[in-house]
Amino acid sequence: EVQLVESGGGLVQAGGSLRLSCAASGFTFDDYAIAWFRQAPGKEREAVICVSSNAGTSYSRDSVKGRFKISIDNAKNTAYLQMNSLKPEDTAVYYCALDSSPCIVVPGYFGSWGQGTQVTVSS
Repeated sequence: EVQLVESGGGLVQAGGSLRLSCAASGFTFDDYAIAWFRQAPGKEREAVICVSSNAGTSYSRDSVKGRFKISIDNAKNTAYLQMNSLKPEDTAVYYCALDSSPCIVVPGYFGSWGQGTQVTVSS
């Protein structure tokens, strides 16, 4: 059974940075698609960014391009979301999601989810 444990959320001022972690157990980053989704109050869950072992598929939401980046530490079986130049509109609960490649950025595609971590950006 795949389990994902997230950490790293918090409160940050606009322009600041945060790094979210998603530690995976029961899964190795061989054939993968790892994504972050977010959900703000009263809004639907939306895809933010995705990378996969299939180099031809990836995704970044237009509003986070150049600011957010995923990296993977295979030795730690952990994926990271580095978020820079944060804006108040980035405020949401962030969820990591994992499945096999490719990146199909709809929530229903991903079979494994983290518990979510709150990111709050103050203006």
